[in-house]
Amino acid sequence: MTALVIATAVGAALVAGIFYAFSTFIMGALGRLAPPEGIRAMQSINIVVINPLFFAAFFGTALLTIALLIVEGMQPTGITLRSGLAAALYLVGCIGVTIAGNVPLNNRLAAADADDSGTHTLWQHYLKRWTFWNHVRTVAPTAAAVLLLLP
Repeated sequence: MTALVIATAVGAALVAGIFYAFSTFIMGALGRLAPPEGIRAMQSINIVVINPLFFAAFFGTALLTIALLIVEGMQPTGITLRSGLAAALYLVGCIGVTIAGNVPLNNRLAAADADDSGTHTLWQHYLKRWTFWNHVRTVAPTAAAVLLLLP
């Protein structure tokens, strides 16, 4: 097992752990708050998460998966099935789902006035949809890490 495979697996596992926390208790805790407080808390999280450390793990792992495919593609045996599947899981199930599923919901929430009387409906929809997509984002990098670590 190469250092690149290990680094990619560790990155995927780290990102999976971040999403796992949101799926298993953070969103539940936010859902117990009154809608204005939950909205304000999630709006704050969505601002604070945009930082170099999170981006290094999230996008850095994407770059590692691409590097792994390039390195393996240059080998006589080509890209292994497990690396190809792991890369697809991470790039589609993590990066793609974030861009297509979670970010649009975050953008709508960012534009919301937490004190508006319609926040209860918005918040309930957000909690359900965002958490669903986050479950996908939890499973995809977890499966990618497991695939990469298999002998």
